[in-house]
Amino acid sequence: VVGVGGGRVHVVFAGGVDVRELLERHGEVPLPPYIRRPCGPSPLDRERYQTVYARVPGAIAAPTAGLHFTPELLGELQRRGVRIATLTLHVGPATFQPLRHVQIGTARLEPEWCDIPWPTAREIAAAKREGRRVIAVGTTTARALESRALAGGGVEAGAGWADAFLAPGHPFRVVDALFTNFHLPRSTLLLLVCAFAGRELVLRAYRDAVARHYRFYSYGDAMLVL
Repeated sequence: VVGVGGGRVHVVFAGGVDVRELLERHGEVPLPPYIRRPCGPSPLDRERYQTVYARVPGAIAAPTAGLHFTPELLGELQRRGVRIATLTLHVGPATFQPLRHVQIGTARLEPEWCDIPWPTAREIAAAKREGRRVIAVGTTTARALESRALAGGGVEAGAGWADAFLAPGHPFRVVDALFTNFHLPRSTLLLLVCAFAGRELVLRAYRDAVARHYRFYSYGDAMLVL
């Protein structure tokens, strides 16, 4: 059964169908439309368009800031005293919906499912108590953390919905620094970065990145916003 509405196709399979097995057998890596592959995604894309720490199937796209990390780099960070905590966020279509003629103050994004384990919530709470920075790897991670923020800078552990619309004026309560790629114009992701760092500073950084021929978007370069 197929239904169409709101720019999406809703498919209902007969009982007993293993949808994930069908996707593995017949599906392709869901590369963003600006990555053009005349013959479709390559086997190398299947390996590279994924973070080394991904564990739970469910997202429609990779959290691209995490593509920069290798097991060796993560190990080196830990040797230097950086504590690494993980969460799950199933990136959905809402992340990629362009900003249209909306009032930012009343705009909403479709919620995305996230799960913040208790050890991660405890690690964040400890960092806040001890004056250490919480560095979010990626805008989707920042959205998950800020959606589950508690008074005092901690986060609510467990599974639930990430539904915060992070626009200029949003008071960030959890995230102290942001590691992120360079994003598309008129995107909610770029708006989130502007909310965190300030519009003028972000635009200045983007102009410098263009002048220096940095690579943008999914397979591009990244920046650390402190």
